[in-house]
Order: sequence, then C-alpha cells, then structure tokens
Amino acid sequence: MTRRENMQREISGWFSPALQKHMPIAAYGHYGFALLMIPTAAADYLEYERFQLIDTLQPLIDQGRMKVFSIDSINNESWMNREMEAAHKAIRHNQFNEYVFHEVIPFIRNHCSPETPIFTCGASFGALHAMNLFLKRPDLLQGAVSMSGVYDLTEYSRGFFDEQVYYNSPQHYIPNLTDHEILERQRKGRIIIATGSGNYEDPDANRRFSEVLNSKSIPHTLDIWGHDIHHDWPTWRRMLPHLIETHF
Repeated sequence: MTRRENMQREISGWFSPALQKHMPIAAYGHYGFALLMIPTAAADYLEYERFQLIDTLQPLIDQGRMKVFSIDSINNESWMNREMEAAHKAIRHNQFNEYVFHEVIPFIRNHCSPETPIFTCGASFGALHAMNLFLKRPDLLQGAVSMSGVYDLTEYSRGFFDEQVYYNSPQHYIPNLTDHEILERQRKGRIIIATGSGNYEDPDANRRFSEVLNSKSIPHTLDIWGHDIHHDWPTWRRMLPHLIETHF
C-alpha cells in the first residue's frame, strides 16, 4: 500500500465555459491553505501525483497544513503547439487565465471556505503560469511558489511578441506597472522563487526577475540552490516540501 492510498483524494471536473472543454481537477487532503498546482509543459492534472511530488507533500497534507489542488495545463493548445498561429496561442493562454480566475478559484473557495488563502504553485513552465496568475490577480490569490522557472514568456513564444505576450510575461509588464492598488496587493503576497543551478536550470533568469520585483518594492524570497540541483523531478520533490515547511 502506498502512502497516497491513505490520503483523501477526490477527482472532479466540469465543462469549462472559458476553454470550451472538460477540465478535470484533483484535490488532496482536508484542511489548511489551498495550494493550486499548475503542471509543467504540456502535462495534465495528475502529473504531480505520477511523479510522486504529492507523496512528498503527504505529511504536510495529513497534518492539515494545506490542501492541494491540481489542474490540467493547456500549453499543448497554446505555446507548445507548433502548428498554431502565435496570435491564437496568446488568445488560448488568456482563456486559461480566465478559467483559473472565474472557475477554479470559485471551486476551491466552495471546496474550502471563502476565507481560505490560495497560493499558486508550479515547476518549469508551470512556474511562469503560477507567478503570472498571482501577479495579475493578487485580489484573488495570496501568493505564488515557483520552482525552476523563467518569467519571460518570449522564452516560449518562439520570437513572437504582441500585447498579449507582454501582458502575460511578468519580466516585461511588472517594470511598467503603476497601478497602486495592484502593487500594494502584490506587496502583501507571499512570493517564493526557487531554482537550482544545475543542468537545464537558469538561475540568472531568476535573479533578473528578482531584480524586477525589487524595483517595485515587492517582497519575495529568492532561493537559489547549488550546481548539483538539476531541472528535474528529484529537485522538485526535495524543494517543494522544504519551501512549504520554511515559508508557510
């Protein structure tokens, strides 16, 4: 028997008006703050379970420290789809944002309570999504935990750059953000940027984004791990429980 079989696990879903398709969601645990997991690359809502990251979080989940929710990505219908026109990829990205803001967050609040803090979380491409979702709607979300990410969407848009890429690329839009109310909400959030320095990691991209946040006086934690920490699942299985234990 695996440890996960002892943990409360619920699978549900609905037909998303924003995305015009069925979108599943997995929930793990009973109580605590909500951690909304965004998959890597073109993966699905069970990715973090398959790669045993949920197992590493089980002690914290069982303690009632947090309840974890995991959703599908639609990156294979946007930035990962080489057959799709770039402008349409950006439109699909925005539809994903709307799905999270207007469908997933209300689902989590109904599942938990209207007062439950919700933090986004992701690794690799999921890190950019997690950070972008929080920074765009700090009135709905209370922070982001991003691992092994880059925060410049042009890393994925293959050279395409328009207004919609700009507004989904935190490295670009945060320096020009002047809305005082949004900035104040961002400053009250809990932002954690963690990365390794090993194979396929980009610590310099994380340092650059940290400088952008500093330029706007947005508090955050920048946690850069060593050269033996690579862009892979063993890193994230080690990193995420440590970050939750340390910062929550």
